[in-house]
Amino acid sequence: MENFDLVVIGGGPAGYAAAMRGIDFGKRVCLIEKDRIGGAGIYNGALSSKTLWEISQKVASVNDTISGKVREKFSLTWDDVMATVDEAVFERKFQYSCHLKLLQTETMKKLLVYERGTASFISPNEVEILQNSERKVVYGHNIVIASGSRPRKMPGVNVDEQTIMTSDGIENLTDYPKSLVIVGAGVIGCEYATIFSNFGKTKVYLIDRADRILPFEDTDISNIVSENMEEKGVTIHHNARLERLENLGHEVEYELSYPDGSQEIIRVEKALLSIGRIPNIETLNLEHAGVLISKKGMHIEDNDTVTNVPHIYAVGDVSGKIALVNMGEIEARHAVERAFGTIRERLSYDNVCTIMFLQPEVAAVGINEMQCIENNIPVKVVKLDYSVIARAIAMRKTTGFFKIIVTNDSDMKVLGMRAVGEHASTAIQTIGLIMKLGLPIHVIAELVHPHPSIAEGIQECVRMLLNRSLFKSSVFKDKLACYSLVNGVQTPLERL
Repeated sequence: MENFDLVVIGGGPAGYAAAMRGIDFGKRVCLIEKDRIGGAGIYNGALSSKTLWEISQKVASVNDTISGKVREKFSLTWDDVMATVDEAVFERKFQYSCHLKLLQTETMKKLLVYERGTASFISPNEVEILQNSERKVVYGHNIVIASGSRPRKMPGVNVDEQTIMTSDGIENLTDYPKSLVIVGAGVIGCEYATIFSNFGKTKVYLIDRADRILPFEDTDISNIVSENMEEKGVTIHHNARLERLENLGHEVEYELSYPDGSQEIIRVEKALLSIGRIPNIETLNLEHAGVLISKKGMHIEDNDTVTNVPHIYAVGDVSGKIALVNMGEIEARHAVERAFGTIRERLSYDNVCTIMFLQPEVAAVGINEMQCIENNIPVKVVKLDYSVIARAIAMRKTTGFFKIIVTNDSDMKVLGMRAVGEHASTAIQTIGLIMKLGLPIHVIAELVHPHPSIAEGIQECVRMLLNRSLFKSSVFKDKLACYSLVNGVQTPLERL
């Protein structure tokens, strides 16, 4: 039996990051992956879906530009689209594969061993690896569980990944569906609704159990996204209860009921389930290691990545926290640093920058207005429309806004930001850094930003809070807003 300082179960983004961080410490690492290095982060998750989004955005942008002109709409064949997705996937896969292979040369072989197969515990330190009929057992002084997740399916529904699909089945499409129903109006469901409506080849239906999509975000965000979807022809079934979803072979029939007692039956060509993901923990035999799972049995219990067994760590999707590639990697690095380093600070989730690939793009960090109201947090809020940002005007992309939330005192400590519009994910990082370092907002006001850039909008937001803005909110009331929010009541801040 081989001994390792670190055994990593899962070769997705989190597991790979854990293995590489172990090498940084000069530790001997065993990385175990049952399928493909890179996991869902490459093949049917973040990279592939966001490549689809990027292509669809370009198609939609071209057609928006020529709208109203006597020109035929621009389009790509599905084969062309998937060829580009395949190129992106291959490029990233090739990087991972080559990197891994070169790390296993004689020079590095003492540090990294890569094993293909299914991993399961046989004791707190022993992990069995099964590939075909071959069995191998390795001993880990420290073990990181990063086995990822898979799409959740609906009980009683025939999910064949051809007619009724999860995100895993998108690669099975041979052409644009003529019609598509998406079950679930969360981030992923809305992203796929955006993608297929952008291409303009598919009639998209989106089933929303709530009265608005993205219910965890502020109303102004969900409104602008849903309005853009509907302009692109998406039908959103609000307050809808899915009574039946039936696979008819080459079609899907679904039945909806509404609070007023009405019902609706619709047939479409394809259905896409977007109702969350399930951590891959069933085959790990966690009971053999004494590792506890949540009461609902949905994820592994951990305290700052450490499970109830001190030398076993849970990171990424199996931890049940923020299921994002970037957070999985951060958690994995943190776990290894806890195992071999001298790190004392707990991992913070307060300044996590996220992005939703919608139309328009939505980026977020920290808390939003809705959370301030729910938790009775008095704040000041500043909001600036994209139409007053020079770069947005130059790009002809003036739909969107910046909204920054600060404490309702003279310090005006940044608590959160929402960016909706072109380059939103790039702009949000400025506020994420300010929050991480605890810097005062005047740092942004005094920084010389590149011009023209979307980030200048952040600077103007801060200037509004400091009463130094170029445009005055009292004049451009439809474009600028600056107000306090106390006990759920908005009060305009007096500004010249």
